Amino acid sequence: MSNLKNELAKKANTSVTDSNKEPQTIKDWIKVMEPAIKKALPSVITPERFTRMALTAISVNPKLAECTPKSFMGSLMNAAQLGLEPNTPLGQAYLIPYKNKGNMEVQFQIGYKGLIELAYRSGEFANIYAKEVFENDEFEYEFGLEPVLKHKPASGNRGEVIAYYAVFKLTNGGFGFEVMSKEDITNHAKTYSQAYSSSYSPWSKNFDEMAKKTVLKKVLKYAPIKVEFVKQIVQDSTIKTEINSDMTEVESQNVFEAEETDYQVIDQEESK
Repeated sequence: MSNLKNELAKKANTSVTDSNKEPQTIKDWIKVMEPAIKKALPSVITPERFTRMALTAISVNPKLAECTPKSFMGSLMNAAQLGLEPNTPLGQAYLIPYKNKGNMEVQFQIGYKGLIELAYRSGEFANIYAKEVFENDEFEYEFGLEPVLKHKPASGNRGEVIAYYAVFKLTNGGFGFEVMSKEDITNHAKTYSQAYSSSYSPWSKNFDEMAKKTVLKKVLKYAPIKVEFVKQIVQDSTIKTEINSDMTEVESQNVFEAEETDYQVIDQEESK
């Protein structure tokens, strides 16, 4: 696996005009890093499309342009290699400006719909989703040797959201579910998402989607999943400042407490 750190360091010291000045804009950085980007991009994404993704993300959230270029490029490459569109109405992934050790850097976050997409791509799941529970819904669940989950949405006024749940059914027939109250979700977000209180965080604009992602990640800890899928999941909420042919191998620069990632990993051959 080829690490492109040295090439990036060399390229970063050369401007697009062949002067000794460092690139001044994200677009300039993309131009300077183009050889490294081409090597690291998946075949389904061209450098031109990568550039459009970068410029679109900045137009949606101009604060990204104030972040360190390397963290922006690292997060964008992370999204590209996972095949998730960042900062679009699809809600697959987000690039979040965040102050890390006094510097504005970009944190990569997987959205609820992005997590669902990655789960189906793994080939292990026949069905997987999360739902909100409203106070006027009929809802009951029970754990134990014969777990039960029943949810019948109210036909009229459903009231306020009080909880969220996620369920999965594997292709081999196995299943599982998890339930979290809205209070549990909020406390979890405050503990593990340092960008929670930021006005740029998807928590401030898409609370329900982020809540469903949270309970979905929790239930996935009970599902036997492949190593590759686990590597993808743990890219959530990371800050990376390098570009590599495999971004899952690049160490995150996060300095805050990370969520536990104790997933049940299965051997690739076991699932065949």
